[in-house]
Amino acid sequence: MSLHLVGIDPDTKTGDSSTVWFDDDTREFVFQGWKADVDLRRRITQTPAPGHAPGIPDHEDVIRMPARMVEVLRKACDVAERAELG
Repeated sequence: MSLHLVGIDPDTKTGDSSTVWFDDDTREFVFQGWKADVDLRRRITQTPAPGHAPGIPDHEDVIRMPARMVEVLRKACDVAERAELG
């Protein structure tokens, strides 16, 4: 697996904060973020989304990332687009 670090939370103090990578082999984003707490998981389960089954499947999870990472997420999208063109 060829992971490319795209960026880390710009406000990190310890270097272990929310992070985004791009995996060249699978063409997938990889996110490290805060675990969703019980309240968020409940809200997701109770909020209907058209075309989306209720709940969070056992093979998936939900994470939170701070809005201040918008630029990192945009950069990740640029990396993905370049990978698709390359």
